[in-house]
Amino acid sequence: MIRDWIAAERRELAGLLAGLSAEQWDAPTLCDGWAVRNVVAHITMPFRYSTPRLAAGLVLARGSFQRMSDGIAQRDGELPPAQLLASVAGNAEHPWKPPGGGYEGALTHDVIHGLDIAVGLGLPLDVPAQPMSAVLSTITSAQSLRHFGVRACGLRLAATDLDWASGDGEPVRGRAQDLALALTGRRVRDGALSGAGAGLLAGRPGAGAPR
Repeated sequence: MIRDWIAAERRELAGLLAGLSAEQWDAPTLCDGWAVRNVVAHITMPFRYSTPRLAAGLVLARGSFQRMSDGIAQRDGELPPAQLLASVAGNAEHPWKPPGGGYEGALTHDVIHGLDIAVGLGLPLDVPAQPMSAVLSTITSAQSLRHFGVRACGLRLAATDLDWASGDGEPVRGRAQDLALALTGRRVRDGALSGAGAGLLAGRPGAGAPR
């Protein structure tokens, strides 16, 4: 089932990208310093690079995945939009999984970066309730915290648009996608989150917008 969700989200993103203008491909996203083209280059990196090539790139980046990832996104973001779009559309069924993250990690990667693009452009991106709930559960897991999560201890998180809640403590309520963005270090619009814990969540340190 989760492979089906991943494929559906990649097709949804491909449909959104297909309708963008040249100016929108150069527009900023929720990932600081990355335009749409850079985020798409990052999303498609595991489709376009073999494991040995990525390993070699990691060595050149002195063991920093962040440095390697940013370099590839900046360089490959200069590829023609049509080529980047084709890489998304042609790899909906690709079996890539992030190391140690499983397919839950792959789904989270695609959904969050899709929202980076869509929300940054002010466009809708359809993420059905079940996949969105799975993403929220992945983000709030102990394993994900060490990668990119914002610590949510002492907070009761609850989505207002689907049946998902987690944790105990001060309440934080909001749309599922706004919770997901806040929990992965993204900026959310003023008033997107409510409850006594909303300010606490916004002020907590995390790894920033993950790449």
